[in-house]
Amino acid sequence: MEKNIQKGSQPVRFRRFANCSYAVFRSLNTQVNIGVLAVAMLTFANVETVSAQTENKSQEKLYELEEVEVTGTRAPMTVAQAARMVTVLDREAIAAIPAQSVNDLLKYAVGVDVRQRGDMGVQTDISIRGGTFDQITILLNGINICDPQTGHNAADFPVDIHEIERIEVLEGPAGRVYGTSSLVGAINIVTRTDKQSGGELYADGGSYGFVNAGGHFSYIKGNLSNQVSGSFVRSDGFSRNAAGKLNADFKMGKAFYQGQYRHSDVNINWFAGFTNKDYGANTFYSAKYDDQFEHTRKYFTAVQAETKGKNFHFRPSIYWTRAEDRFELIRNNPEKVPFNYHRTDVYGLNLNSYVQTCLGKTAFGAEIRNEGVISSKLGEPLKTPKPAPDSGEYTVGLNRTNISFHLEHNILLERFTLSAGVIAVKNTGNEMNFRFYPGVDASYQFARDWKVYASYNTSLRMPTFTELYYTVEGYQADKNLKPEEMQAVEIGVKYLTPGIRGTLSLYHHHGKNMIDWIRDITEGDEAPWLSVNHAKINTWGAEASVFFDFTQLVNPKSFVRNLSLAYSYIDQDKETTPNLQSKYALEYLRNKLVAQANFHIWSNLNLNVACRWMDRVGNYQKGTEMVSYDPYTLLDARLSWDTAKYTLYAEANNILDKTYYDHGNIPQPGIWVRAGASWRFNF
Repeated sequence: MEKNIQKGSQPVRFRRFANCSYAVFRSLNTQVNIGVLAVAMLTFANVETVSAQTENKSQEKLYELEEVEVTGTRAPMTVAQAARMVTVLDREAIAAIPAQSVNDLLKYAVGVDVRQRGDMGVQTDISIRGGTFDQITILLNGINICDPQTGHNAADFPVDIHEIERIEVLEGPAGRVYGTSSLVGAINIVTRTDKQSGGELYADGGSYGFVNAGGHFSYIKGNLSNQVSGSFVRSDGFSRNAAGKLNADFKMGKAFYQGQYRHSDVNINWFAGFTNKDYGANTFYSAKYDDQFEHTRKYFTAVQAETKGKNFHFRPSIYWTRAEDRFELIRNNPEKVPFNYHRTDVYGLNLNSYVQTCLGKTAFGAEIRNEGVISSKLGEPLKTPKPAPDSGEYTVGLNRTNISFHLEHNILLERFTLSAGVIAVKNTGNEMNFRFYPGVDASYQFARDWKVYASYNTSLRMPTFTELYYTVEGYQADKNLKPEEMQAVEIGVKYLTPGIRGTLSLYHHHGKNMIDWIRDITEGDEAPWLSVNHAKINTWGAEASVFFDFTQLVNPKSFVRNLSLAYSYIDQDKETTPNLQSKYALEYLRNKLVAQANFHIWSNLNLNVACRWMDRVGNYQKGTEMVSYDPYTLLDARLSWDTAKYTLYAEANNILDKTYYDHGNIPQPGIWVRAGASWRFNF
């Protein structure tokens, strides 16, 4: 293996990333050197190849990671070669940020748009670079867990933030990697893997009757490890309906088990998870009804393996997920408006492999993924209705299968790498034959601290079952919707030296047949929402960031440990009009600014302060008027006493107590204060 390490350097292998075979980094296999991922690094941590001479301790700290496999290609590369935009939020950062859910954590990634309806991750629409919540791939330990019914419930993870090792965010199309799932990016949640038997117990409490408690236990013996975790959270919510009753209350339960077997010839990983959630849906789907309610339940299971041959690696995986959803337009009143019932099942088999020769590394493989739904609203009539929970009935359904084949080759030189590949995709959900989606990435390290990269990638997305069939009062779906398609070009430069890191990237996305729900308000208050294919949407964007690590620039005991600033700008040519209201595709964050600072107050006392400013394009109906979204600023903070055995903390979100709107006319909570503790132990 070639290594672009200058004489005198002492590379150190980052074993935590390298040993996680289920990570997006490993499952897609791009090896890279990156700097230390500090707490505030989330706002701009674009993981890429870095190679430099290690001259002192701060330099060693900066380049302590010898190789990390980065999303963007399917075969491992030598050091210093990746050319994709990847944000990594590691465990240290997760512990410092004032957040209680994965959704809240992602708010601090400058390229990610998190539009919440309910707080604490109850229901959140997550998108990347001006896309919609249905246009990204969601993964758990490298397994695609996207819900083909709707992306609204995609973030129902069976683990909470205490169980997360890191979060990886790939920005830009990834069709040659994920096929029909990833149009504008991907998010992978990687769970923790303990090194020794032990556990953790934690409890939190705060505003609006918020209570959260859970635990984690692991048992490790020889090459075999087993881990189990569970949690329960509830809240009264922050709003009430016109009748004075709670309409944003929620309660959630989660359970997760994972196991690993390590051998010199093969690694095997498996997991199983469960989530159960009940929540007041406020006016989530219709402003006319202010006491909606939803119940969701999900099951997850997967088995993954990887052989350890010298020149040939084989990495198969098999998985199944089930999602159950009951929606109540009027809570507890099916006599007035019948409940909607949906159940989706997804089965998948993924075969990845790569071979290394004197010509480089070549990856090839295939995936088959079957998606099915039975429902009271979504699909074609069933021959025989099937019973649903709570005396409900499934009367319609749909099934489709996605088949894909991929091929990729990587040419590696000392400072330059070219990676090119293509994926062939066919889906039985439409009449298209196999379609080909190519991609190419290139990177060049032109100086010790400087690197440039460029990429061209394409992708597609199949419509969700909701977009195809959700026809009820006020909504008219179109079962003949075409798949969305995307082409994207990106260029960027990165500067990395001990204590200072900066990035700048420019990109252009060209999407056609983009799907959205729109309505013409000139037709009156009863105008229906229609699911349609827009002809095209062109997106131009820029992201810039800078990070200062004062423990390297000043001294290791600096009061200000680190400081980061990141900014994202997006512009689209499919502008909104006064008479056209868009639910999703025509609304995006034009400006997003994220600033974070970490302070070491005294002894084990630490403080994290984060500020976000957001300016959204779009409009919504407020009463009888159409109004535009107002820009808003949010200030969050977390104060913690951190030791090896326990942590005590107090945190607050929206300290300035601002009233703001993320989605439509649903107001978001004001200041929310919480406090809690966690205790860790070994046995």
